[in-house]
Amino acid sequence: MRTHAATLLLDVPPGWSGSWAEPLRELLPNATVLVNGQDTYAPETIDYLITFRPKPGLIKTLRGLKVVFSLGAGVDGILSDPDYPKDVPLVRFVDHTLAREMAQYVVMHVLIHHRSQRHFDAYQAVNKWRQRPPLRRTEDTRIGILGLGEIGTMCAERLRDLDFPVTGWSRTRKALRGIESFAGAGELAPFLAHADILVCLLPLTDETRGILNAKTFALMPKGGFVINVARGAHLIEDDLVAAIDSGHLAGATLDVFQSEPLPASSPLWNHPKITVTPHVAAITDPRAAASSVAAGIAAHQRGDTLENLVDLDRGY
Repeated sequence: MRTHAATLLLDVPPGWSGSWAEPLRELLPNATVLVNGQDTYAPETIDYLITFRPKPGLIKTLRGLKVVFSLGAGVDGILSDPDYPKDVPLVRFVDHTLAREMAQYVVMHVLIHHRSQRHFDAYQAVNKWRQRPPLRRTEDTRIGILGLGEIGTMCAERLRDLDFPVTGWSRTRKALRGIESFAGAGELAPFLAHADILVCLLPLTDETRGILNAKTFALMPKGGFVINVARGAHLIEDDLVAAIDSGHLAGATLDVFQSEPLPASSPLWNHPKITVTPHVAAITDPRAAASSVAAGIAAHQRGDTLENLVDLDRGY
């Protein structure tokens, strides 16, 4: 793709800069790629910012900024800056590989729970042979997907193809083969009532913050299971532990947390019915992200409409 000269600022954790900067320089030979925190630069010379969770206040200093490119599917880490300039387009990262990896993670943990794998792990640890079938037939194990964007849709379709009954909840109604769609605040309660396994894949906005809470869990069927792979701020962690300890929920798998890294003192680490993973459900591939950014810059320089633009008012 052909681009004109431009100055890019890459804002990533220090240890990641090499793996991200190299493909950008390769794909954009006419561009100057600078790394925030390593290279010196005049803020007004930056044309494009590539980031995931910039420090508040950084973006407003880049007075010549034309576009911000997110390195992740979620953009809450960027829009949490109260000074984000509303006239600067924000592009989120959409990649089939990222969605596929997230779907793999979700399917894996649905099956781990459904097939009672943790039960067998516990008996293996004490050299005990204990057989038992899944506690519920696949056809009777209802999966509820919170959020039917690109990633949520792929997860829903993968689970549908394994013969699970799948429903989805989103802001607006979706038309997906074999997947019942619930939409809007008025349909959240009936959706939750049909979720034996609830998977959160929502964008983080003011409306969805804390959506996984005591009220939500109480509306789920007894013995329900929660998988959160969206954002830690979707979940009230104390409410989840209470719902599990009361016996209403059977357990949970969590890949995202209110504080990351998860503090060593967190009770989530050692809870026997909670699986913890360190925000690894899907990790952005630097070369795929660089290719997406390069295509976006080329489109912007041609004057074309940018793909995957974020609605700044909705937050996704």
